[in-house]
Amino acid sequence: MAGTEATQYEVDRGAAWITLNRPENRNALSAVLVNELYEHLQNALADNAVRSIVVTGNGPAFCAGADLKNPPGQAADGMKSWSYPDILNMMMDSEKPVIIAVNGAAFAGGLGMVGAGDIVIVDEEAQMSFSEVRIGVIPAVISVVCLPKLGTHHGMKLFLTGERFSGKQAVEMGFAHRAVPGTQLRDAVQEEIDMINLGGPIAVAECKKLVRRVPTLNRADGFAETADWSARMFSSEEGAEGMAAFREKRKPRWVPEED
Repeated sequence: MAGTEATQYEVDRGAAWITLNRPENRNALSAVLVNELYEHLQNALADNAVRSIVVTGNGPAFCAGADLKNPPGQAADGMKSWSYPDILNMMMDSEKPVIIAVNGAAFAGGLGMVGAGDIVIVDEEAQMSFSEVRIGVIPAVISVVCLPKLGTHHGMKLFLTGERFSGKQAVEMGFAHRAVPGTQLRDAVQEEIDMINLGGPIAVAECKKLVRRVPTLNRADGFAETADWSARMFSSEEGAEGMAAFREKRKPRWVPEED
């Protein structure tokens, strides 16, 4: 595992695990942490051995939101400083699935990563809150990625009140996919990684684009565009390999060998 000041990075069984590693301040989003997170995401995207990306936290919290003493987007020592929207955009646009493993409390800006993640697994007891209103501000930037999951019904109540909700409630509201006991979080994430690894790498990337694209189309355009899309995939090298493997009753070449 590669250690840095605010984060850790390791590749395990086809997944890059990025761990927020400032438990003393509840993994708040400082300029340093966001810059390191951006660098790790870039490394994971460039690594052909990485099929998926996991973001989690070290300690009792996943992320407490912005570090108000050293917020992201502020340049340090003349170096480029990445903003939090840069991180969220990279997660949304990544061709590799991004799994958010919420190991503990997640408040305010920390929930932006939950909104931007493709698959979200949470500790069932983790406490979450859009707490911005309690200090006289609003969850403005993260609303872009959180409201599509929450909808206006849940979003309105949670934004207005700042009330806390648990991992289990997050699943009930459609904000997360699975809630498990904290001791089972890594195993639950590994189950998702193993399933992703069974799919063709290009097909997985195209599925992510498909889910983002189709809701923006009207029905006629949707059928026309997806018919072309389907034809391209069926005629692709990966599609040919997958169908050949099915006929020959073997695993496709992209499936990892069992240990």
